[in-house]
Amino acid sequence: MTASAAILDDVGSQPAVDDSFFSLQAVSKSYGDSWNRTEVLSGVNLGISEGEFVAIVGFSGSGKTTLVSLMGGLIEPDSGSILLGGAPVQGPGPDRGIVFQNYSLLPWLNVRDNVALAVDEIFSDWSASDRENQVRRFVEMVNLGEAMEKYPAELSGGMRQRVSVARALATNPKILLLDEPLSALDALTRATLQDEIERIWEEDRKTVLLITNDVDEAILLADRIIPLSPGPRATLGPSFPVRLERPRDRKAINHDPEFKKVRNMVTQYLMDAAASVRSQTYTAPVSLPDVQPADLSAPRISIVR
Repeated sequence: MTASAAILDDVGSQPAVDDSFFSLQAVSKSYGDSWNRTEVLSGVNLGISEGEFVAIVGFSGSGKTTLVSLMGGLIEPDSGSILLGGAPVQGPGPDRGIVFQNYSLLPWLNVRDNVALAVDEIFSDWSASDRENQVRRFVEMVNLGEAMEKYPAELSGGMRQRVSVARALATNPKILLLDEPLSALDALTRATLQDEIERIWEEDRKTVLLITNDVDEAILLADRIIPLSPGPRATLGPSFPVRLERPRDRKAINHDPEFKKVRNMVTQYLMDAAASVRSQTYTAPVSLPDVQPADLSAPRISIVR
């Protein structure tokens, strides 16, 4: 039995998606024209329960950003369906909050106004004081209450990402989509924000889907981890439950047998999937010219003019 077969036998396949709060059903997406078209994602099936924290882990270039763009309604699938609360996802909407890797803040607005821009758009029928309270609540939730008047240029990378999280949460989305939000940060800032994300999730219990390339980060934060196979034609693998008590202490779980087990299984599955893709790569034969080495022992002929 191969390592992957043993993993599948131990973990099992993806759960049924029909009755899920958020689901992708046989979703595929390609790019290019009719002459040169690449299928990035193929037959993706995913089901997430309300209030669940799910992490999708994959290599760079496997199609993770395409996947979260489909979920956010920023692009449309070529086939398949995406449902939230039983309703089809049709374009962007306030029911899905997205936190991008690059912060996406307006540099001419301060922290308050960057968050208020989204709140004023979504809750335009609220009173000015209610909208202000909504902004303040979520800015303080990410521990930036004292930085309300600061502009993005005055903030560190970690603080900018906190503003992005506050802005997404302040619109009260049904699901929060995190597209590798910490990958551009240094290790210490990343660890701090990981703790903040877990604290916020415990407090608010939003449904969260995290896209990441860090297996340890996924184990620290998620209820389940689902690997995305390398592209092209990437698809989701089996679901790996994370049975570690919350709140999770990063130092303590490093010595936990469950942490080591999940880490090894997810990593092994990804490595096996990558090896399988490499073995199936087709290389066209190359015709080499018929070139023979010169016979250096033959007498040389000199031509004198």
